[in-house]
Amino acid sequence: ADEVRALARDLGTTQPAAIRLNYGMQRVRGGGNAVRLVALLPCLTGAWRHRAGGMLLSSSGWFPKNPALGPDGEHRLKAVVVYNSNPVAVAPESPKVVAGFSRPDLFTVVLEHFMTDTADLADFVLPATTQLEHLDVHLSYGHTWVMFNEPAIPPRGEARPNTEFFRQMARRFAVEDAAFADPCFAESDEDLARQAFVAGDVLDAGFDELRSAGWVKLRLPEAPLAEGAFPTPSGKVVVDAPGLGVPDFVPNHESAATTPALARRYPLAMISPPARNFLNSTFVNVKSLRAIEGEPILEMHPSDAAPRGIASGQRVRVFNDRGSYRCKVQVGDRARPGVVNGLGIWWRKLGPDGTNVNEVTSQALTDIGRAPTFYDCLVEVQADTSDVR
Repeated sequence: ADEVRALARDLGTTQPAAIRLNYGMQRVRGGGNAVRLVALLPCLTGAWRHRAGGMLLSSSGWFPKNPALGPDGEHRLKAVVVYNSNPVAVAPESPKVVAGFSRPDLFTVVLEHFMTDTADLADFVLPATTQLEHLDVHLSYGHTWVMFNEPAIPPRGEARPNTEFFRQMARRFAVEDAAFADPCFAESDEDLARQAFVAGDVLDAGFDELRSAGWVKLRLPEAPLAEGAFPTPSGKVVVDAPGLGVPDFVPNHESAATTPALARRYPLAMISPPARNFLNSTFVNVKSLRAIEGEPILEMHPSDAAPRGIASGQRVRVFNDRGSYRCKVQVGDRARPGVVNGLGIWWRKLGPDGTNVNEVTSQALTDIGRAPTFYDCLVEVQADTSDVR
């Protein structure tokens, strides 16, 4: 309580004061309301009036974007193309994801650099170019510069950019479906970049200037909300937002308060942040980084480990009704009492049983935005007595 009061005093009296919000706090049922509540703090203190004051989750919203086609969830998928992702490893409740990708009637193509867990279940794996081999433009999470990615080398072997795969597919589909003969399906990467970055609005430079310079800053005021100008009809902060109401605490899907019977069977809350040397499932292919991490780890507080007869360095089984996985435990103060940290996201095939932390995470969604609730997850942990290693 003293820390909370001290933080409140610092936030209310320091100028400028900024909050750097990140993604972990959103990964529970009440994540949307939690973000709304944090976003109101700079409004209460007037922090938006100061250069470098306010709050930042991501700066990507400032960048111009083309509208995207929405998903169609009415039909059973018969074919899927996976690129820039490894859903078999990173999606929640992975036993169901594995079962879905293992369907004999599902045709799966994966565009990849490495044989990931998802690539292992593909009918075809096609080599994708790396960032060094294709033209691209980059936005940002944490700053307001547009960056140009000039290819450093030609594509190696048979590798192709993801965009080229879809251009070639469209040419073949156009034989039977005239919709795929639309000129947009023949646009090159440079054509797409030119359309995305046109001088005007928040960009002074056009494509040619961006390509020549390599990076261009968006034209934005230093304190864009100093005089209000919030994106609301009145230009003012709206607390009681239409359709959302006043933000408030929303309890987890799984907790002692909301699901007491479940909490009696699975009394530990589990969060699953990335292991220190991985970025979700990216870089797990790098042997030197795997060597630093060693193996999948569960962090556990001594007050939870002792009554379960669990010692640091021991193998444990983490489980709930959705599944289970095994890993080594580290007992210490990094985990809070009642909370275990399942460090992810190891590729499943590198885990002791071909599983990872997402065996036990949930597909339930957040209160706002239909986002995943990876950190809204009750589990139990027990010493592993099996001989399988």
